Amino acid sequence: MSVLMRIPMIAATVALAACAVGPDYERPATPAASRFARDEKLALGQREPAAASADADVAFWRGFGDPVLGRLIDQALTANQDLRFAIARYDAANALLAHAKFDRFPTITANGQIGHQLLSKDQAFGAPRVARDNPISSAAINASWELDLFGRVRRGIEAQQTETAASAADIRAVRVSIAAEVARTYVDLRGAQERLRIARANVRNQRQTLALVDARVGAGRGSDLDAARARAQLESTTSRIAVHEATIGVDEHRLAVLTGQAPDALIAQLDSSASLPLLAADIDPGTPADLLRRRPDVAAAEARLHAATARIGVATADLFPRLTLAGMLGSATNSYGFFRAGSDTNLIALGIDWSFLDVGRVRARIAESRADAAGQLAQYQQTVLLALEDTENALLRAARTRDETAHLERAATSSARAAQLAQTRFAAGAIDYYEVLDAQRTLLQAQDAMADGQIRSAAATIALYKALAGGWQSTPTAG
Repeated sequence: MSVLMRIPMIAATVALAACAVGPDYERPATPAASRFARDEKLALGQREPAAASADADVAFWRGFGDPVLGRLIDQALTANQDLRFAIARYDAANALLAHAKFDRFPTITANGQIGHQLLSKDQAFGAPRVARDNPISSAAINASWELDLFGRVRRGIEAQQTETAASAADIRAVRVSIAAEVARTYVDLRGAQERLRIARANVRNQRQTLALVDARVGAGRGSDLDAARARAQLESTTSRIAVHEATIGVDEHRLAVLTGQAPDALIAQLDSSASLPLLAADIDPGTPADLLRRRPDVAAAEARLHAATARIGVATADLFPRLTLAGMLGSATNSYGFFRAGSDTNLIALGIDWSFLDVGRVRARIAESRADAAGQLAQYQQTVLLALEDTENALLRAARTRDETAHLERAATSSARAAQLAQTRFAAGAIDYYEVLDAQRTLLQAQDAMADGQIRSAAATIALYKALAGGWQSTPTAG
């Protein structure tokens, strides 16, 4: 049996008694509440929340009944540069994992050379130099294998596996964030377009009112004070148009960049106004335990804690001897040619590298690894608390903004009725212009507040989607 064939057998025999030093990972305890404190206003059913998957982001938004939003999220999840960066980091982590796994196997190399050697006069020791002109031929296959008696290699692979899992969770987190950012910006765009429509409609009404006041002043039935008030109200309302137009432009630029395009790429497509997307009729956030299993930031934090725990074992293994089995099989001659009779050469050796003389540095590295693991534990626990806080806040805002929007919609309806009645009575001469002015001002404020409330309600729903790490099962209804 050749030397190279003996190496795996010897190593496997020795490794049977191997153990992995350092602590084994144990998942930390997490809050065990059966429900969220703030879900009573939204959880109307008992369905399971949507499972986290690569397609959940797009599928969820298609339920909102807005094909433009769906297309934008499709584009963003394909071309967004932040997502591409996260994928590249995952690919790099996966490559490092493949590299780490190769440490379980022998490292095999080959080398060879052919040539001649002419010794110097000093090396020839007085003999004719031509007699010392020696041909050289050699070839060899070399193998070395670290015997993982104390788990240094296994802990290293374990650490890199969990780092790779953390990078995969990072991709999910970026996907959810991108989908939420596209949706939030899209809602802000459509809301700004609605507020612009309201401002322009009020400008048209107020211009008609100003024309009526000017006509009354010209006929001697009105005062210059009424005309000045009407003109000031018109200019104040007109000024809002520029603000909303700027918001629309900024949102269009942001959506283009989120979808991996130049800022002006979507202007023509999005300039036409449309209504806000449909909002969910009911939302079941599940339980805190469901949430913590789905949240990618929690998964990434736990994976990095696991990796830090495994690295304690990597550092601890340096307290024990590192055994390396080496072998070589080859041919070496002082002539031209390989593997001639009698030219074979081989080697098998067991190398021992022990850092006991450098135990201070080893223990310092172990202490550093333990401190890193303690820090990762604190980071994980903080991530869990922030995830729960984020969800409680999102549930509360989603419920309260819906209540607020319902009141604002009723206020806008009543204000429109009051403004219409005031205009009719003013035209009949039953009231003075001040009451018309007040009614128009109230109408504009009520309609603008209603649109703003609808935007914030939709944004709160999107924030809840993000907090729940990718949505829930629900039936859409008009928001």
